[in-house]
Amino acid sequence: MMRLLWLSALACNGNAHALLNYPGFKVWQKEFEWLYHPLLPSEYSFKEVEKGMAEGCDVLLVDGTLEEGYVKYRRPYMELLEHYGKQAHHIVTVGTCATFGGIFAQGGKGRSGLHFRGDERLDIFKNFWQKSISLPGCPVQPEVLAGTLSLLKRKTDIPLDPLRRPKYYYAYTVHDGCIRNEYFEYKIDEHRFGRLEGCMFYDHGCQGTYTHGSCNKILWNGLGSKTRNGQPCMGCTEPDFPKENLWQTPKHMGIPARMPLGVPRRAYLSLAGIAKAFRIERFYTPLMKEE
Repeated sequence: MMRLLWLSALACNGNAHALLNYPGFKVWQKEFEWLYHPLLPSEYSFKEVEKGMAEGCDVLLVDGTLEEGYVKYRRPYMELLEHYGKQAHHIVTVGTCATFGGIFAQGGKGRSGLHFRGDERLDIFKNFWQKSISLPGCPVQPEVLAGTLSLLKRKTDIPLDPLRRPKYYYAYTVHDGCIRNEYFEYKIDEHRFGRLEGCMFYDHGCQGTYTHGSCNKILWNGLGSKTRNGQPCMGCTEPDFPKENLWQTPKHMGIPARMPLGVPRRAYLSLAGIAKAFRIERFYTPLMKEE
């Protein structure tokens, strides 16, 4: 059994609830033992955790935004993190707040993720860097969290990117696997929220073309993703999340201000000119007629 300890800082509990919705949760959790989790039966109460009584932590799961001076019940949170971080074999930041600071970092000074404030690397817990893994997301996809812990249990080598994100899950963009790619290629937005037709990159703020994540390759709970359900990708796995005006595409001279990942503006403009020279009627009608 691998022993897990979940420490929440400034958090909304979204990551904890997302894990509870993992379709394979009952089977998956048989391989793990919770020393402490705020919502699940655990070996120790939080009062015991606070006193440093929980022992044998294999993986420390850090949830929520860190804040200087933040006291968790009666003990400074940073002390708890230092205490259990030293005994853990691995440290996993669960969600964007614990990784980069996220939404809660917008509301006060001295707030950050474990190793980053946005994309700025911090030194405060640099002794934990080599055993840390970042799992950003708002919330983190339960398949990504459960899968990463299973890989750690099997002692599988996990390749990471410079932000400590597993390449298994973050080497793609959300655009990969999006069912709206035909509309993207022909530069057709004409989207209405909740509808299956239309790309959301051009007018509705979709950030899927430059956001690292596997939301459209590993569907949420095996069912869907934001873009499949008609909502733009909000870029929640990136250090600069959240941006302003999430459902609007910033533009310069009518052209999206930010290009798809790795695409030069000149190449984009050339292909856009060719695509717009043709009108494909199928893309301007519903995918299926209603009875």
